[in-house]
Amino acid sequence: MDILFTYFTELDLCIAAVLMVLFAYQVYFYVRYIAAPARRNRRVSQQPLPEPEQWPGVSVIVAARNEQTNLNNYLQALLEQDYPKFEVIVVNDGSEDNTQMVLEEYHQKYPNMHITFVPLEARVTSSKKLALTLAIKAAIYDYLLLTDADCVPESNHWIAEMTRGLSASPNTQIVLGYSPYFPESSAVNRIIRYETLFNGLHYMGRALAGHPYMGVGRNMLYSKALFMDHKGFAGLLSLRSGDDDLFVNKVALRDNTNVVCSPNSLVWSLPKTTFREWIMQKRRHLSASPYYKPATRLMLGFENVMRGLWYLMLIVALVWGGLALKLVAAAFLLLRLVMQLALINRSARQWGEKPFGIEIVWYDICLPLLTAFLLSTQPNNQNNRW
Repeated sequence: MDILFTYFTELDLCIAAVLMVLFAYQVYFYVRYIAAPARRNRRVSQQPLPEPEQWPGVSVIVAARNEQTNLNNYLQALLEQDYPKFEVIVVNDGSEDNTQMVLEEYHQKYPNMHITFVPLEARVTSSKKLALTLAIKAAIYDYLLLTDADCVPESNHWIAEMTRGLSASPNTQIVLGYSPYFPESSAVNRIIRYETLFNGLHYMGRALAGHPYMGVGRNMLYSKALFMDHKGFAGLLSLRSGDDDLFVNKVALRDNTNVVCSPNSLVWSLPKTTFREWIMQKRRHLSASPYYKPATRLMLGFENVMRGLWYLMLIVALVWGGLALKLVAAAFLLLRLVMQLALINRSARQWGEKPFGIEIVWYDICLPLLTAFLLSTQPNNQNNRW
């Protein structure tokens, strides 16, 4: 003990002890949750797909509003899936471009392609929820696989891979997938892709640990019975978002939710191309967060507080600590960075995404601060369409 006091003051020892506790939590968080999808992917990739006769019928559902270009580019990939029993239902949600013309052209070519529409006179807070509800009610199969018009599956085995998740348990009614964004050579694209990757690893890791709290509507499967039993989007119709994350937050349980994160289960999506568009998208997504279950809000808040405390104590140690404490703090920072790069990039490589470098420290600090700022400045008079 006397040797310790030779290099550390009592205050330095207290700061070092707090840093150690916070570092231990960081290790637990990353190993327990962020690394979980890679572990699942490695284990499941060794297993063959179920026999085709065991595959359930699936209704793929897409809500489209002014999406003629994306439908021309990506709809064929949905319609030509290597799956024995599926349909694709596209809802034209009041489009003002040539979306309807494009849909009718595909309808002529593919017998499993169906079209419906949201009436122009419909006056609803969230027309997307109405569009999805209309498609779900029209679906002929027991399982619903949701994606967006600006998305394209990684392979023609996408439906088969997603339904693989149903075989985990007879109680499984929700399968959460992952949807990365196409890479581009811009700063905003790297930020978007990192945030999407981290959030995806987090919600899938929590679900694998038995605590599902959200999903993403670009790649998510659930049973029609589950939707009907919970009266669809009842309780969420006054919100402009929440057709995916809030619905999962409401109905997902430990024993009815599974995760599929194999490369062939991915659905790639078009990212926003400017900071302004991205901020508007984040505001829309964050508008749903106050309506999460209290336990979910507590969990997410706790993780952000622990991360904030980690960086705060690092700053205290590096600025006001003695030399020995500075070295300890630097060692902790380096170890955590190595862990982050190893675990996050392992999943990135498995999914064909470009790996990240030390810039993730900047993202790790700034993104929670930006989220807190956007939440605190959320406008009251929001446009509630879609």
